[in-house]
Amino acid sequence: MHILLLEDDRTLATAVLAYLHTKHYQVDWADSLAQARPLIGVNHYWAVLLDLNLPDGDGLTLLPQLRTAPDRPTVIAVTARDQVSDRIRGLDAGADDYLVKPYDPEELLARLRAIERRRSQQAAAQVVRGSVHIDLVREGVQVAGLPVVLTPKEWALLRVLASRPGQIFTRERLQEALYQWDASSDSNTLEVFISRLRRKLGSSLIQTVRGVGYRLEAA
Repeated sequence: MHILLLEDDRTLATAVLAYLHTKHYQVDWADSLAQARPLIGVNHYWAVLLDLNLPDGDGLTLLPQLRTAPDRPTVIAVTARDQVSDRIRGLDAGADDYLVKPYDPEELLARLRAIERRRSQQAAAQVVRGSVHIDLVREGVQVAGLPVVLTPKEWALLRVLASRPGQIFTRERLQEALYQWDASSDSNTLEVFISRLRRKLGSSLIQTVRGVGYRLEAA
């Protein structure tokens, strides 16, 4: 995990660097905005520990660059200021989390582990097959970067199939997904909606397992 530590207090930075290295994090250190900007431009950071009070300005001025960076990093704003208004300002500006100095390294580690869990959950909720991108959290589908509009029944079917790519779902299980919308749904209705999904998302995405059911293309 590659982290950028933006901190002008050399003593604190040295301690944090040493601690995170023992936990097997790769950490770059910058003590000013001028040092941080080129690092953000060339590295793909997983998280940024962002001091707000720096010698050459406010750390929050980096947030626009961080938002547009590849693999947008999680930003933890770190400052000695403990006013509620400062915390709100940082979060409203786009920071994902907040730490007030002095902080316990174990608390920082707990925050980083929470980020890992969130990232892992988000990754599991993204299914990509070729040009098709399925987001199970936001309930959205894109093909070649363009959004595809699905009806509630189409999405109900796709959500089940995409929940376990490669797993075979029986016709009965998929009909249950349609049943919540129409109690009269039968196997013919299922075929109709599978056909519609294939037209919208590509014929190879949903595979027929003859005599059993359907599955989403495996990775």
